[in-house]
Amino acid sequence: MASLERNNKILLDLMRQPGNNLCVDCGAPEPEWASYTLGIFICLNCSGMHRNLQAVSKVKSIRLDLWEDSLVEFMQRTGNSAAKAIYEKCVPIFYYRPQQTDCITLKAQWICSKYEKREFTGDSNYIQQTYNRDVFQSTLWKKGKDNKQFLKRIFQLSQKDFTLKYFTNEDSKVPKAVIFMRDLNAVFQPEKISHANGLQISYLHGERVRNMFVYHEHGQVIVSFFNAIRATRLAYLRKKHPNLDDDDLIPRITRHCLKEGYMEKTGPTQREPFKKRWFTLCSVTRKLLYFKTPLDATELGAVFIGTENHSYFVSEMKSTRGGRWHCGITLETPGRQFLFTCEHEQEQREWLEVFRKVISQPMTSEDYCNEANLNRGK
Repeated sequence: MASLERNNKILLDLMRQPGNNLCVDCGAPEPEWASYTLGIFICLNCSGMHRNLQAVSKVKSIRLDLWEDSLVEFMQRTGNSAAKAIYEKCVPIFYYRPQQTDCITLKAQWICSKYEKREFTGDSNYIQQTYNRDVFQSTLWKKGKDNKQFLKRIFQLSQKDFTLKYFTNEDSKVPKAVIFMRDLNAVFQPEKISHANGLQISYLHGERVRNMFVYHEHGQVIVSFFNAIRATRLAYLRKKHPNLDDDDLIPRITRHCLKEGYMEKTGPTQREPFKKRWFTLCSVTRKLLYFKTPLDATELGAVFIGTENHSYFVSEMKSTRGGRWHCGITLETPGRQFLFTCEHEQEQREWLEVFRKVISQPMTSEDYCNEANLNRGK
């Protein structure tokens, strides 16, 4: 019988080596599980998804399970870097690689695509056929603008004119909406939409941000649609910024918000009653958007956040007048002082931290344009 203590120590030492010290699928630190058929080190969460691929991946704990000598020798010969060279050889530059904090749907489809379908080994042209076409079409469930009902809609992405169009049915000749890639963003929001495959699409409609909430029953369909959006966005950004490298464009394709959540806010005179609003802060656009509820289609307002050199400051407010919540925040801008309140001190600390993070970031030429456009629209 193999020595449990000896082999587990060898595996732990292997796991701590560069390349193996992060989960091969999501980047989580200190992965204490492994696929002994693929020769990779993975985290606990990803190991659960590997269990669904039993034809190609079998997993063990590197601390708790018994490892035969032959399996340990196989892990010594392989490892994460060698596996990536095979299973991630041809991942397109626009394709989203899930991180530790991403939703289960993104990670599950990434793992399935890599190991079961072998989409990125270069052995097939599936990826090229899927994303390198002029029009990408999907049928998704979309939430109505003014109600909670989800209805089937036809979505079309075009890399010719850099648009996303959607139609009410397959026979429709005229799209219900045409959305340009210039200001479009997409992010998975399963908790907000109350569906594991929920996707939020945001874009500028006139002067205000509008949200669409969509889902599909099958994770593969919604993840393919998401990556098709990213492919179209990258094509647009390459045309708009021909002198920038792809490394500079990748972070702009789609973006997560720094923080979302409820706060209360008062009006410009600070004598108005505090009202509960849903806030979203994005570091890329430097905008704090607020809505009545998380699933509102259109923002109620936006606040641009610049730097201290341009008279933007944030501080803790020691006492608040009115409102149900008393953990206050003061946000100073050149044109107005904003007062917010949080329900708990932890929420207050988190909002202060992200506000300060944005304020500390130097402004770009595009930021100056966004600030001017936002102020002009008020």
